[in-house]
Amino acid sequence: MSRHRQERRVKKTRRHASVPSAIRQAESVERLAYSILQAAEALGISASTVSRSVVPLVETIEVEGGRLLIPVDELERFATERRRPVSPRPQRAPVGRPPGVPANVALRIRAEYAAGRTLGQIARGLDGDRVPTAQGGRRWWPSSVRAVLIRTEPPVSG
Repeated sequence: MSRHRQERRVKKTRRHASVPSAIRQAESVERLAYSILQAAEALGISASTVSRSVVPLVETIEVEGGRLLIPVDELERFATERRRPVSPRPQRAPVGRPPGVPANVALRIRAEYAAGRTLGQIARGLDGDRVPTAQGGRRWWPSSVRAVLIRTEPPVSG
C-alpha cells in the first residue's frame, strides 16, 4: 500500500474515532426537506423532470451554493393536488384469427379421420359438399383439415 494511502487511512480513523460524548443518538428522524434527487426518488420521476416541472410550482429553500431544498409538506401538497384516479385499461382484442369452423364441420372432420380417411380425402369430400372453409377460402386443403383436428377438442363422452 502506498505511503499516501496509509496517511489518508490514518487521518480518516482519527477523524471518525473521536465522537464527542455530548452527541445523543436520536430515536427517530423526521425529514423536513428533500433535495431535488431525493424528491425525484420519492415521486418516482427523473431529477430533470423535478427541476423543470415541480420546482417552479412549489416553494423552495435556497441554501449555500445555489442548491434548492423542497419542503416535505410542499412536495406532499403538490402530489395530492395533481393526483388523479387510474383510468381503467381498455379490453384488448383477441389475438389471432377468430375460430371460423362451425362445430358440426369439426365433428364431421373428426369422425371421418377416426374412420381412417386421409386428410386429402376429407378435404376433397368437404369441397365436393361445398362446405365453406374457416376463413372464406376457395377450397379445403389437407393442412386446413389438419389444423381443425389439432385446434378443436374431441367430444367428451360420458
